[in-house]
Amino acid sequence: MISTSVLDELWQVITDRLVNPKASSYISGLISGDKGTDRVLEKVGEEATEFIIAIKNGDHQNIISEAADLQFHLLIALKANGVEFTEVLEELGRRRK
Repeated sequence: MISTSVLDELWQVITDRLVNPKASSYISGLISGDKGTDRVLEKVGEEATEFIIAIKNGDHQNIISEAADLQFHLLIALKANGVEFTEVLEELGRRRK
């Protein structure tokens, strides 16, 4: 089983791309374009829809792929709006009780 270190590493990359934009970076380009945060939110909506369709179709591999896409874009949206991933984890921890 893969640990949450993959998410930690991804979070670090997202943070770096927002702080140190690179012209060749998908993440940097996504939030620095004309639409800014709106483009990230559009991607979250698009990926959520694709995830729902994958679930409805029962395509196991596509469900995994779309879940990864959704998680990726959700993380970008969080960071772009000043929310730390640890804050989300803390909230989940509070709800677990």
